[in-house]
Amino acid sequence: MVSSNQTARVTEFLFSGFPQSEDGSVFFFIPLFIIYTFIIVGNLVVFFAVRMDSRLHNPMYHFISVFSFLEIWYTTATIPKMLSNLISKHRTISMIGCLLQMYFFHSLGNSEGVLLTTMAIDRYVAICNPLRYPTIMTSRLCAQLSAGSCIFGFLVLLPEIAWISTLPFCGPNQIHQIFCDFEPVLRLACTDTSGVLVEDVIHAVAIVFSVMIITVSYVRIIVVILRIPSGEGRQKAFSTCAAHLGVFLMFYGSVSLMYLRFSATFPPALDTAIALMFAVLAPFFNPIIYSLRNKDMKIAIKKLLCSW
Repeated sequence: MVSSNQTARVTEFLFSGFPQSEDGSVFFFIPLFIIYTFIIVGNLVVFFAVRMDSRLHNPMYHFISVFSFLEIWYTTATIPKMLSNLISKHRTISMIGCLLQMYFFHSLGNSEGVLLTTMAIDRYVAICNPLRYPTIMTSRLCAQLSAGSCIFGFLVLLPEIAWISTLPFCGPNQIHQIFCDFEPVLRLACTDTSGVLVEDVIHAVAIVFSVMIITVSYVRIIVVILRIPSGEGRQKAFSTCAAHLGVFLMFYGSVSLMYLRFSATFPPALDTAIALMFAVLAPFFNPIIYSLRNKDMKIAIKKLLCSW
């Protein structure tokens, strides 16, 4: 919708990344609804299993529970609106709604990225400096790191969103994506779009910096693990890192495909597939990875489910 006074001004955006036929929309609605339900239930189960089992009250599981909690809200920022658009003839979102969706989706994503980096450092200290680990990773420090990840994730994006809110949008108003994202929205601004390149550079630096810290941590971890003389000891050490490494690869792999391409353009269908990968599929697999790859977590989940 465009209002017309002296200059036309966009008041809402139209999503064009959804199937146009009604049958196609229903076909995508059902699996997306099932996936979203599983994400919410799965992450709630992981969160409460950690909180209610005293054996899991340690830094590694604390960070996993916080990550699961963030995943619930990360997906809730976009998927309910996707579901609504799939069954609605008017696939629109207001300007304020779009800004809020971008803010919460990326703030929660940033918080998860910082938390994954923190988890890698935690595993590094646990395996490379086990004697000092209990005195370094205290419960107080874990709480501070978790809170700091969330505070940083939400504060760092405020200037960006404030800047976008000041840009003039005078048409067209079609977002070629299934949710509000920086690049598709910025390309609709009726002003110099060189800001898109600035956005790409900011995202690239943040992603590469986090990936470098996690990669260096795991290279050091693997070197230490390979020096463990017993095969059983090596297997146990690897098992404590496998779940986090899997989540890291899935999260940053899909995010890198989306935000480290700069001026490269993909076909709309591939663009949508990549967006679904990091906004829907990665959160879907995370509870599975954490529960199936961890014996203690499986026991805690069974205990939680039996108590219900």
